[in-house]
Amino acid sequence: MPTALILGASRGIGREFVRQLLAAGWHVHATARDDASLADLKQAGAQAYKLDVASPDSLAGLGWQLDGEKLDLAVYVAGVYGPQGQSPKAPPAAQDFDKVMHTNVLGAMQAIPLVAPMVEAAQGTFAFISSGMGSIAETDSSYGWIYRTSKAALNMAVKSAALDYPAATFVALCPGWVRTDMGGPNASIAVDESVAGLLNVIGNLKKEDSGTYRNYAGRNLAW
Repeated sequence: MPTALILGASRGIGREFVRQLLAAGWHVHATARDDASLADLKQAGAQAYKLDVASPDSLAGLGWQLDGEKLDLAVYVAGVYGPQGQSPKAPPAAQDFDKVMHTNVLGAMQAIPLVAPMVEAAQGTFAFISSGMGSIAETDSSYGWIYRTSKAALNMAVKSAALDYPAATFVALCPGWVRTDMGGPNASIAVDESVAGLLNVIGNLKKEDSGTYRNYAGRNLAW
């Protein structure tokens, strides 16, 4: 039975990853920050762990609980958008910048040295939910200034880490504009369609694809 770890599974894309992987017969470890989400994950059949990705102590605790595990798949989903109205016409408030960057970038960078060896042990895939808004080459708006910056930084972290963990396959993934709490009700893609596409992309990756940046339909995105 293949084993997965979903980091940030309380709702939306992360919760859908858990649902689809369990339905496909995977053994699933999943993390969330609140007790209600943990109870829901356990009821669904996942092994659930309380985790705040922005806390080094919390991440260290997860590493201890998963010690010796081999992961065919790990997915870093945890992320926040930050305040509305982000624009280069006004400097970001320090607390807003710190919250977005700590969750979207620092959390991932702290998770990598803990989780990547478990992925390497299974010669598996370590995927990170990025965004098309993190593409510098495809930027056509300043909307979401802080969020865009965080996802571009996450992409660099993923690309860099791929070089140090050659037995794992690293990939940065854009899920599309998804109807979640973050994406809103007017988004163009249903969450189950997005995750099904992402799992299809992950399932077709080869070792030479490590360090790439793709969307849920498999298109290579420009950095």
